[in-house]
Amino acid sequence: MAGSLVQVATNTVTSAVASVTLTGIDSDDVYMVQTVGVKSSNDNVELRIRVGTSGTLDSDSEYDYANKKLRADTTFQNFGYTNQDNWFGMQVGTSTQEQFNSIHYLYNFNNSSEYSFITNEIVGIDTSATCSGQQGGAVHTVTEANDSIGFLCSAGNITSGTFTLYKVV
Repeated sequence: MAGSLVQVATNTVTSAVASVTLTGIDSDDVYMVQTVGVKSSNDNVELRIRVGTSGTLDSDSEYDYANKKLRADTTFQNFGYTNQDNWFGMQVGTSTQEQFNSIHYLYNFNNSSEYSFITNEIVGIDTSATCSGQQGGAVHTVTEANDSIGFLCSAGNITSGTFTLYKVV
C-alpha cells in the first residue's frame, strides 16, 4: 500500500546519552523520523540534528535551515541560517513538563549525486509551560550518500525520548 511506514530503527533513551544515531537508510525512498518526549540534562539547550555516513555524524559547516516558529504566547518568528555544523531541532530543557515531539521527512539521503534534505514539524512545551511549534526545512549541501541521522544537545545529554526511523513505502 502506498504511503505505508516500515520501521527501520528505534532507540528509546531512558538514561543520559550524548547522542542518538538511527541507521538503516539504504534506498532512494523517502524516510521519516519521529521523536517523542525528548528531554535533556541541561536547561535551555538546542537539540541538534546531523546527517551520517557509515553511522558517523557529519560535523562539517554545510548545514542550512529555515523555520517558522509558531508561539502560543507571542508573535510568530522566522529564522534561518546557512553554513552551520548542524540543523536546529528545538530548544529543550530539564523542567518536568518541558519536552518536545517531532516528525522529519528525509529526502535524497541515499543519493550520492544530490543534497540530503528534510522537512520538519516540531511541537514542544517550554519551562513556562508555553506550547510552541516549528515548521520548516533544511539541506546538507554536500553531494554524498547518507545512511543515518543523529540527534545531540548543544550542551549536556539527551535524558529521555523515543527516536524512530521509518521508510515510507
